[in-house]
Amino acid sequence: MYPLEVVSKSDMELLRTLSRVQNRPQATVRERFLTSFRDLLNQVKNTVTPTPWILDVGCGTGSLTSTLALNPNIRALRGVDFSAAYIEHATHNNDDSRVQFQVGDACALPFGNQEFDHSLSMLVLQFIAQPEKAVSEMRRVTRPGGTVAAATWDSRGGFVWLRMFWDTAAMLDPEAVVRRAKVCARPMTRPGDLERAWKAAGLTNVVQDMLTIRMDFALFEDFWRPMEGKDGPYAEYVRALTPDAKAVFREKMALAYLDGEADGPRSYAATSWVVKGTVPF
Repeated sequence: MYPLEVVSKSDMELLRTLSRVQNRPQATVRERFLTSFRDLLNQVKNTVTPTPWILDVGCGTGSLTSTLALNPNIRALRGVDFSAAYIEHATHNNDDSRVQFQVGDACALPFGNQEFDHSLSMLVLQFIAQPEKAVSEMRRVTRPGGTVAAATWDSRGGFVWLRMFWDTAAMLDPEAVVRRAKVCARPMTRPGDLERAWKAAGLTNVVQDMLTIRMDFALFEDFWRPMEGKDGPYAEYVRALTPDAKAVFREKMALAYLDGEADGPRSYAATSWVVKGTVPF
């Protein structure tokens, strides 16, 4: 882990905010991860300028950007995402004048060279068709001496929730076997992927590490709820099932969750790969 302090000087308020995000029942997988991603944010403090400009690549609905905005020393935050719907949601929920969101392609960022002090990306690179190009773009828009950092799930070996979903589906559906293989073999999710990409982009002082959180659920219904949502590969898969197939899948997922015990709280480990590097002078 990174032996650094929290970016914001109001550490306790930041932790309270992240705790509220993680533990509310409807929290998404991405939001729950924020509690641990704070450790990746810590790195910014040692290289941060008095009034930094920070870019969030693949900002989604703005969860990381909003967390960074808790630091009053940050002068400006820009979030960019390929999805217009996400950007609309993030903009609608933003009331901080330092923060702006816009639609953009991570492989062709709509910013000039060396425009930001730091560029960050959370749980996105594995979904980009050309992730190496996105890393190069993050370096391009970051000033010399600035930090480029990212996190991706360890889908194959470190994400219990994900494996419970796809392993159960694969036992019932041959198509899910193919989808599981794709999920578990995505670039940027395997050991050493991020470090190699960062070094290939010419970044220096590259460090790759792991961060593990506990994903806590009150009941099976809390565990199942994201699969009934409208967003993400899990909900997409469940929506495509016939009513009978969905009922069987839900039953088998419940068996995996209960493990022969009564319904109630469960806690599962979720590990991500994290990486940071410095733009050379």
